[in-house]
Amino acid sequence: MKPNVIVICGPTASGKTALAVELAQKVGGEVVSADSMQVYRHMDIGTAKPTPQEMNGIPHHMIDVADPEENYSVARYVAQAVPIVDSLLARGIVPVITGGTGMYIDHLIAGRQFAPFTPDSGLRQSLQKRAREEGLSGLRAQLQQVDPEAAVRIHPNDEKRTIRALEVYLSTGKTITQHDRESQALPSRYTPLTIALAFEQRPWLWKHIDQRVDRMMDQGLVREVHQLLASGVSPNCTAMQAIGYKELARSIWAGCPLDQAVQEIKLRSRQYAKRQLTWFRRNPSANWFYWGEAPNISSALAFSTNLAIGCGLQ
Repeated sequence: MKPNVIVICGPTASGKTALAVELAQKVGGEVVSADSMQVYRHMDIGTAKPTPQEMNGIPHHMIDVADPEENYSVARYVAQAVPIVDSLLARGIVPVITGGTGMYIDHLIAGRQFAPFTPDSGLRQSLQKRAREEGLSGLRAQLQQVDPEAAVRIHPNDEKRTIRALEVYLSTGKTITQHDRESQALPSRYTPLTIALAFEQRPWLWKHIDQRVDRMMDQGLVREVHQLLASGVSPNCTAMQAIGYKELARSIWAGCPLDQAVQEIKLRSRQYAKRQLTWFRRNPSANWFYWGEAPNISSALAFSTNLAIGCGLQ
């Protein structure tokens, strides 16, 4: 089947944004971000949001669509991104889905249906209250009774996913295992041409990650974290668990040396990049492009353009 969207993925600091903009210009496309932290407003430096100069006139979607206090989810991402992608396709514009959050990309491409959740029902709050008062073991026992497969799959200490599984069952009458199985049986919503970026040698990626963190510090990441905390954003909310924000917020509250926090950010970023590579390498249809010690956008663009032409996307 002919691809109708382009996906550019890869680990952090692998040049996805630059290639996406160049390729979008070549194929008449627009960028749809697939980054779980670029969705948050007022979090620009630490999430490496593209600047207007870096966007170079190419419209970017799914950036700055939530406040930092909100608990954003993959379900909400898909619900917001699908109409955008569908609108682009209807207008003859190639969606260039770009980011490092593999779960967002996979669920968007698959068009997965998510179990319904009514935020005003009070069910989640009730389950959370039970977890606080009775401990997680009672909820785990209930989950084992109604959905033993989910009980095995979900870590015994994972309160969030345990509550979600019970919430789905109690609100729909279906187990989350059954719902996921039905959703996965549906055909994918989009057919992607996937281009994955990496470096030929891991130390080259580590170097670029370290350099990116240093640039973020020079650009004012500490000031950005201070401003978020001063505006009332809790250091415990989902957005503030992002790499860079979490370490600096902890350093600010504890009065620890910034150098120590910076080294931790670099370490956590490298660990995250490893997980991203593992995720993207599971995709047998990905077309990998490996940088040398320094990215060469013109070479990657030629590689990507040839693939797009071959798929009829230009």
